[in-house]
Amino acid sequence: MSKKLRMGMVGGGAGSFIGDVHRKAAAIDGMIELVCGAFSSTAEKSIASGLALHLDENRCYGTFEEMIKKEATLPEEIRMDFVAIVTPNHMHFPPAKMALEYGFHVVSDKPVTLTLEEAEILQDIVAKSGKLFALTHNYTGNSMVKQAKAMVAKGELGTIRKIQAQYLQGWLSTSLEKTEQKQAAWRVDPKRSGIGGALGDIGTHAENLIEYITGLKIKEIAADLGRFGEGRVLDDDGNMLIRMENGAKGTMSISQIALGEENNLAIKVYGTKGSLEWYQENPNELITRWLDEPKKIYTPNGNGLHDEALEVSRIPAGHPEGYLEAFATIYKNFATHLNAVNEGKKIKKPDYPTVADGVRGMKFIYAAVESDNNNAAWTKIN
Repeated sequence: MSKKLRMGMVGGGAGSFIGDVHRKAAAIDGMIELVCGAFSSTAEKSIASGLALHLDENRCYGTFEEMIKKEATLPEEIRMDFVAIVTPNHMHFPPAKMALEYGFHVVSDKPVTLTLEEAEILQDIVAKSGKLFALTHNYTGNSMVKQAKAMVAKGELGTIRKIQAQYLQGWLSTSLEKTEQKQAAWRVDPKRSGIGGALGDIGTHAENLIEYITGLKIKEIAADLGRFGEGRVLDDDGNMLIRMENGAKGTMSISQIALGEENNLAIKVYGTKGSLEWYQENPNELITRWLDEPKKIYTPNGNGLHDEALEVSRIPAGHPEGYLEAFATIYKNFATHLNAVNEGKKIKKPDYPTVADGVRGMKFIYAAVESDNNNAAWTKIN
C-alpha cells in the first residue's frame, strides 16, 4: 500500500446506523481514513456531526455539492480520494454523479439508485469517467461466502440445479414509521425508497448473493408481494419463484414483518455432486453435503479452504468474524484496486460489487414489482 486513502462521506450523520458501519468497516484494515464529509441534509447538523467525528472544521461541509467542489480544489496530497455515499436511496444518484464528474471514485450503499433509469445513466457515467465504483453488498465479503463461490466455480458441486434463499426480518411488524423512527420512515416512503420496499432494502442482497455464489444470472421471476403494514404502499414481504439462466430453479422469500426474525439471511445451493448452505446469523460455518462423503463444515482460516476464502480470513481459526469484517472486505478490495490504479498497476478482476451489480439489482426490483402487478406472472429480468 503506497498510502492511506482519504475518504469523504455523504450522509451518515448523528443517529445513522449505516454511516457508523461504513466508517468502522473502512477503518478495520488501516487502508482508509475519513477526512471530510457532508453528513446531513441540514447544514448545521452536518457540521456538528463532522466535528463530533473529530474532523478538521474546515472540512465539515454543509452540503455534498460544497464538499465535492471544495475538495476538488485542494492539493492532490490533501484532498479526498473517494466518496462514500450512505444516504437513503433517493440521495444515492446525485452525489455519485457529481463525484464521478469531478474526478472522484465512489463507494455507495445499495440499492444503487432510486430508479432503474438513474442506475443505467450512472453506469454510463462510471464507464466514461474511468473511475472506480463499489457497491456495498457487504455479505459477499464474508470468507465463507468466498469459499462457497470458489467451490461452485471449481465445479465441486457439479451442475447447479436448485437454489433457496431467504432474507427475513421482523422489525417492521408494527407501524414503526409512525413513530420517531427515521430508519423506518424513509424505507416505507416511495419518494425516498423507490418502487421497492423490502425488495430494495433486503431483496437485492438475496438476489446479489444468489448470483455471486452461483456465478449464474436469474433469468426470470414470479413474485407475490405483500403490503401488510397499515397504510403501506411498498412491499414489506414477498415470495418469489426464480429460474436461472442454466435451467436451475429456486425460491426466494423476503420479509420485514416476519415477527421475531432479526437478520435471517440464508442461502442453500444444490448441485449434482454436492450442496452447500450458509446462514448470515451464523456466518462462520459453511455447511456442505456430498453424494458419497460425510457432511463437511468449513470455518474461517480453518482446514480445506480455497485461497479466495483464506485471503479474507483476518484472524486465527475459532475467532468469530462477521458483519463488520465482511463489510470491511468490500472496502479493502476497493482500496487495493484504487491503490493499484494510482500506481499504474493492473490487478486481477476486482472482487467487489460494482455499478453493474447495482443495475442488476434495480432490474430485479422492477421485474418483481411488474410480476406482482400481473398476478405473479413470470417476468424476465432483462
